[in-house]
Amino acid sequence: MAKDEKKLYLELQMDELKGALLEEDENPTPEKKKTNNARNPKNAEIAKLYEDAAEYEEDLKGFEEELEIVNANALKDIAAALTHNFPDEERNYAEELDTILVVGWTHYIEVEKTHPKEQLALIKETDFTDIVEKLSAAYPDHNADFEKDVRGLLVKRWENLVAIKKEHIKQEYDEIKTSGLKPKYAKRVYEQYHGIIK
Repeated sequence: MAKDEKKLYLELQMDELKGALLEEDENPTPEKKKTNNARNPKNAEIAKLYEDAAEYEEDLKGFEEELEIVNANALKDIAAALTHNFPDEERNYAEELDTILVVGWTHYIEVEKTHPKEQLALIKETDFTDIVEKLSAAYPDHNADFEKDVRGLLVKRWENLVAIKKEHIKQEYDEIKTSGLKPKYAKRVYEQYHGIIK
């Protein structure tokens, strides 16, 4: 009988404790709100520690989205698709594509020695949107798949950008770990501190 009474007493205590906790959650005291404030000085330090990683993560997300566009669109449509999907970017995608093509083709000619020098002159004077047609018309006997070559240069460029950003993020995470924090915790504090809701 004493065992049953003790059990009943413990159940009553547990019910009281649950009730008190529920009531506290519904009506938090001003002091409790104050201690949960995400903008306290300690959180500011942690948020600052995560700033570079957050910036790199944002860049990485953008480069991955750009790579998807490069893979999903016809070559002649890539610049327009990038500009359309990223209207706030200050980058000139058409110029960027031209530059990637010139640098890549120079590599084909000088390092890999797979393409003739004359092609580079044609590339420099041709708009990116017309490059495959012009190269195919000017070099019908060339053993290259010009569309594959051009797309390969673009994909490689964006894959390199993604890899670089991933490496930067890893370095930032290592730095956060060195400070004794977990990157996930620092990210959560950063998001709370800046009011980022996901």
